[in-house]
Amino acid sequence: MPLKGSYWLEDSALPSGTTEALPDAVDVLVVGAGYTGLSAARETSLGGLSTLVCDRGLVGSGCSGLNGGQVAYSFKPSLDELSARHGADLGFRVAEEARHALVNLRRLAESEGLDCDWQPRGSFYGAHSARHFAQIVRDAETQPKGLEQRITIVPRADLRGEVDSDLYQGGAVFHDDASVQPAKLLNAVYRRAAEAGATIIGNCAVTAIERSSGGFRVATARGTVRATKVLVATNGYTTSLTPWHRRRVIPIGSYQIATESLGAERVRTLIPNLRNVGDTRRVIVYLRPSPDGTRILFGGRAALYESDAARCVPRLESMLTEVFPSLAGVSATHAWMGFIAYTFDAMPHLGEHDGLFYCLGYCGQGVPTATYFGMRIGQQMAGRPEGRTALDGLSFSTRPLYYGNPWFLAPSIFSYRLLDRLGY
Repeated sequence: MPLKGSYWLEDSALPSGTTEALPDAVDVLVVGAGYTGLSAARETSLGGLSTLVCDRGLVGSGCSGLNGGQVAYSFKPSLDELSARHGADLGFRVAEEARHALVNLRRLAESEGLDCDWQPRGSFYGAHSARHFAQIVRDAETQPKGLEQRITIVPRADLRGEVDSDLYQGGAVFHDDASVQPAKLLNAVYRRAAEAGATIIGNCAVTAIERSSGGFRVATARGTVRATKVLVATNGYTTSLTPWHRRRVIPIGSYQIATESLGAERVRTLIPNLRNVGDTRRVIVYLRPSPDGTRILFGGRAALYESDAARCVPRLESMLTEVFPSLAGVSATHAWMGFIAYTFDAMPHLGEHDGLFYCLGYCGQGVPTATYFGMRIGQQMAGRPEGRTALDGLSFSTRPLYYGNPWFLAPSIFSYRLLDRLGY
């Protein structure tokens, strides 16, 4: 049977966007029709600003429609690290924004009925070594006051109650985590933006952004538009169109497969509580049951620059059997990939530079953060005070000799794999 593309598109096609002619002028033009751009467009439209969203591909065809769908507290740096960078007060408020992002998406799903296959089953985080397990225990016992999560430690003797694998030395359950069907979430966010009045156009690449009197002259594949304000919401697909932003985000491919149907009983044997599963290895892997509970969806950093996900299937199948040896011989039926955007400080960034607004750099945790910070930057563009965040004004740094081609990834991944093998 031929290998199919994204499993998520089996029951949720990406929206086509409008086919109407481009307007001559708008108050706001958004570059990128993913979670960020669509969430921002809803807010600017609700604020009475005429808003146009343009994407070079299908609406949501980047990582917004292709990610793994995991929802968790989503900042990489610890509170100690953030406090060392920004001081105790600001560090805490920055860390708190990750909680706000999670609460915001939960509210949309549970209180407002967002159609996204919301499943609040939590996540299991496996310790790849005894050293890692000890650190998980320490972290759970010393959670910062005000940022507590509901965590249950799982010793190795109880591991089978969470995951049928001998790979881990124990782990922890994060009960506040959840999962979504990312393409459904994309469609839901799209509908909210369109119903608010935004015009959303796919297959309409922005090719140039030039300053003009009163704002910007934006050239697209379908014509030129004058815009008072422009938002760059391109994340892992940021190009030389906006070179300042390109120097500050690192595109990293994330590759995924869906197994053939295993049946609900077998999936429950592998993951009894049907949670998301991740672990402490530096070379990231992530897996979860499909929303219907009959397959395993598995993803990870299986390559550096490969854009054809099918070429990564043997590697991904091998990585999956490291976690579940019993799946040796099980075939993948779907394979797909997308580019996330990492940053040099492992944090998302939003704000304004040289007249252009931006919101990007979610470091692989964009499901809650892109919808949340997209909303906030849209509120800022509409002049609404509730759009302010603790991340406003933080330095968005780059590195010397970096211009968008992450030449340093190969040696970094090599060293990470070595440390993973050694259990560090």
